[in-house]
Amino acid sequence: MIKVPDRAVDLLLYSVSAAFALITALTSTLMPHRAWGAVAAWGYLAAALLVYAVRRRDLLTWGAWAAVALLPLVVQSVQRAGGRTDRAQEEVLVVEHMGESLLHTGTPYLGRAEIAAIPLDERLLGYRPYQPGMSVFGLPRALMGDHWWTDARIWFAIITVAAVGAAVALLRSSQNPSLVRATQAATVLPVTALTLATGGDDIPVLALCLLALALSATGRPGWSGVAVGAAAACKLFALPVVAVLVVLAVATGTWRRLLPGALGLPLLALVPPLLADADALVENVLRFPLGHGLVTSPAQSPFPGYLISQSLPGGRYVAMGLLVTAAAVIGLWLLRRPPRTAATAALFCGYGLLAAILLMPTTRFGYLLYPAALLLWAPALAALATARPSARTAGPDVRTPDPGVNP
Repeated sequence: MIKVPDRAVDLLLYSVSAAFALITALTSTLMPHRAWGAVAAWGYLAAALLVYAVRRRDLLTWGAWAAVALLPLVVQSVQRAGGRTDRAQEEVLVVEHMGESLLHTGTPYLGRAEIAAIPLDERLLGYRPYQPGMSVFGLPRALMGDHWWTDARIWFAIITVAAVGAAVALLRSSQNPSLVRATQAATVLPVTALTLATGGDDIPVLALCLLALALSATGRPGWSGVAVGAAAACKLFALPVVAVLVVLAVATGTWRRLLPGALGLPLLALVPPLLADADALVENVLRFPLGHGLVTSPAQSPFPGYLISQSLPGGRYVAMGLLVTAAAVIGLWLLRRPPRTAATAALFCGYGLLAAILLMPTTRFGYLLYPAALLLWAPALAALATARPSARTAGPDVRTPDPGVNP
């Protein structure tokens, strides 16, 4: 097989991304996306021009991330603080409202009656379909007022930079040829950079999941549980990663260290809203995503699950049946051939989330950032295990050949 030079792939990545950002700036119907594209196009173009000039590809990746994600984020946050109302996606407002509600009522959620009292054209913003931990990112604005640095996206970015930076530092301890590509997947891919700059709530969740896998790969199951547990306390999308890491921990005998954080943090986050108003929690986290709220979710990307739910009689139930079937098949495979390395766990997570995103009746194109990053993270984890066998997840079966490399 012909191997394409890494820098040639980098040049293609940054060039195509520059074209995507420019098209977004000129044609997107979403103003935050247009604003992102107008700034990011120049960052991607600069990165493309510097591919062969900068000796270290990892430094170029971090510099490109600053130019195509962090800079547009700060620009939009400053403009929003200055009065622009079209410089943040709705999820930013939802997260900040969660922080306000948590601060004043003890729960980040509104009850069904409170949502019904909101004018119909604004009712969608009354729903907060995230786990309670997400409200933490809205607390700075609730506590300190409307400033650019209290924008929820700034705090999404802080956690993301810390988590991705820590994960890369853990995996950098050996010559890891896959690490730059894995870092690019988590930072400069347009679907990732655009999401962080304009909405952002998925990015810290993804970053914490990647950190959890890196911690697992380097023999730190306790901290891995804390990282993935924090992700699951913010968004349900992290729960499949929790499940796979739990199976990995059971297979390698490290579950006693992983479970307190991986399961304890999400459960602990549920306690305040359950005590304050359990029905409000159910309304926001379960009824609304399942299509039983007072309004329907606008997440309607044309993937198979959505198309089936819209075009067939009883299509929503057909799509849900396919989703449950896929989950059962992957779950059975996971139990019969459990992963014994973090790399294989990342593959299970990536393919499982890809199947879920494609089959969910309500989904978004941007959710593809999860499987894209997880699947590209797997080779970096595998390279570390090859270079440093002692860094694999500790456990009695660590030297056993992994039968589940290709789930």
